[in-house]
Formats: sequence, C-alpha cells, structure tokens
Amino acid sequence: MAQYDLTVRMAAQMDCHLVFPILEFLQERQLYADEQILQGKICLLSGTNMVDYAMDIHKSLHGTEDVPADMVARRSEVVARLRSLDEAAAPIVAFLSNQQLVQELRPDKQYNIHMLQERYQIGPDQIEALYQYAKFQFECGNYSGAADFLYQYRALCTNSERSLSALWGKLAAEILMQNWDVAQEELNRLKEIIDSKNFSSPINQLHSRIWLMHWSLFIFFNHENGKNGIIDLFFQDRYLNAIQTNAPHLLRYLAAAVVVNKRRRNMLKELIKVIQQEQQTYKDPITEFLECLYVNYDFDGAQQKLIECEQVILNDPFLGKRIEEGNFVTVPLRDEFLENSRLFIFETYCHIHRCIDIGLVSSFMSHF
Repeated sequence: MAQYDLTVRMAAQMDCHLVFPILEFLQERQLYADEQILQGKICLLSGTNMVDYAMDIHKSLHGTEDVPADMVARRSEVVARLRSLDEAAAPIVAFLSNQQLVQELRPDKQYNIHMLQERYQIGPDQIEALYQYAKFQFECGNYSGAADFLYQYRALCTNSERSLSALWGKLAAEILMQNWDVAQEELNRLKEIIDSKNFSSPINQLHSRIWLMHWSLFIFFNHENGKNGIIDLFFQDRYLNAIQTNAPHLLRYLAAAVVVNKRRRNMLKELIKVIQQEQQTYKDPITEFLECLYVNYDFDGAQQKLIECEQVILNDPFLGKRIEEGNFVTVPLRDEFLENSRLFIFETYCHIHRCIDIGLVSSFMSHF
C-alpha cells in the first residue's frame, strides 16, 4: 500500500509543521520502517526551532544519549534569539496582556497605531517585533502562543503581505491545535483574500489555492460539516482547475467525500468526468473503483478495486482517522465508504439490467 501513499506530494504543499501529524500517522500504521520515519522527522525539524524535540529523536534513532555538536550549538542560538525577541516585543506584549488597555483599541487600525505611539510609545518597530516573536514561537512549537500573537498582530498590521503571512501562520497553528471551528473560520478568511481581484498575481493565486486545498484536508476530514465543505470548495471552477493543473492527487479526497456524502450524489456525474479527464495523470483504487463502475460497468473490477480502496483508506492520514469507543477502534469513513459503494454497485447493476439475477447480486454483496 506504500505505492498509494501521497505524503511526498502532500508535504511539498504544506508548512513543515503540518507534516508531523502525517508522519505520526504513518508511524502508527507501520507503513514504513521506524528508522525512515524518524529520519524524516529530523529532516523536517532542521527547518524549525524545535531543537529539543530533534535531540530526542536523534537519541531514539541512534540509541544513544549523545547529540551532535551542531544540535547543541543550534539550541544555544535558539535560546539567545528567543531572549532577544522576548525583550524587543515586551512593551507590546505587556500592553496586549492587559485587558483594560486592550479595550482602548478600535476597529480603525490607523487610530490604534497613532494611539499606541502617543500614549504608550509603541511604534512600528514594536509591532514588527510582535510578528517576529509570534513567528518564532510557532517555529518553537508553541502554537497556542503563536496563534494569539498572530491574531493581535493582524489587528495592528497595515502591510497586506505581512498580514497574509500572519493569517497562514494562524491557520496552521489552529490546525495543529485541532481547533477545527476556528481553523474553518481562518480558512474562509484566507480563501476570500486569495480569490480577491487585488491578489498579487495569477501564478501566486494558483499556488495559494493549491496550498489552501492541501491544508484544508485537516479541517474537512475532522470538522462535522467537512464533507460538504470539501465538495463546495474543490468543485468551484478556479479550484477544480488548480487541481487538474497542479494537484490531481487531490481527486482522491474529493472522490471519497462524494461517495460518503449521500446528500451530494448529484456531484457524482461531474466527478466521474474529471476522473476520466485526469486518468493519465493520476489514479488510485478510489478513482479506479468509480471508473470501473460508472464508465466501464465492470462489476468484477469494481469489487476488486473496492477491496483495495479499504486498504488505501486505512493507510491514508486524512481518510483513515480512527475513533476509539471503549475497547473498539473504528474508522468511520472506511465504514461509510464501503456501505455506500455496495449500494452504488447494486443500484448501477439494477439500472442497466432488465432482469435481475439475485444469485449474481448476492455474490457481489457477499464479497463484503
């Protein structure tokens, strides 16, 4: 099943912090050797400030209490930089920590900037320090602190590019804290900015949409209304074009969402059309199952693909979410997918045959 693992493709479109939950899932599923996963984590951590975590993984990987000198030196750098940023941001952090003072802020950013400068000697340098401090906290793995500071920074920031960068960071932090409702709100804000006519350039718009769709998977496969959300977003023309142009592997998640969402069966025809158009660039058992059933009317092939679909779902970090109920562990999406797929097979068989062979239908269903 490792041949259907999309981690490399997905990681290329994500902040490195978002890749850690994916690696944790793969390690739990034992899809790869532990050494490979640990080595992957160390590579990811080299781009962050989570040096203590990197040291722990190095010890585990090499079975030693010793750590390389460069890690020790890097830790000293991180601690020194944190102290420096802590000092630079102290005035504005102290202001924002005082609820009485915060009540003086208004929706008007220009008023706030002027008021902070006049009354508290907090100017552009301190506001910039808040951004750097928040970013550093995120890189250290303090997602809660980073989310709070980035929210406060955006309320004071007048630079649209910096504000956008802060919003991406806030979204990532909320995802990593599994605050799905808040993350959904930030996703919507980000989408509105990306889709606006004033966005920087068409190529940046395309890349941002691709990033947004990849990040959105964490939300859509955890939020209670996520299966509708992914269908609503991915089927929008500009987003569907981005999928077909640069990220056809996202069809796996769109297909799974359509199959398990009984209320959105009306999207099946459009989905099949896109799967057919992209069959040369991407296919997996989930897309092939739908093609066998609705294009080729190959019921034996569909049954075989459905068996493979189950394994793909179980080994996918977004589709294979596990729920523990007492002594039982269930994979809700797997159960919904198989149940609806059996129904699809039965309905399609009945639709194209005047006479129904009960024995044959029974043999279809007995495979499951």
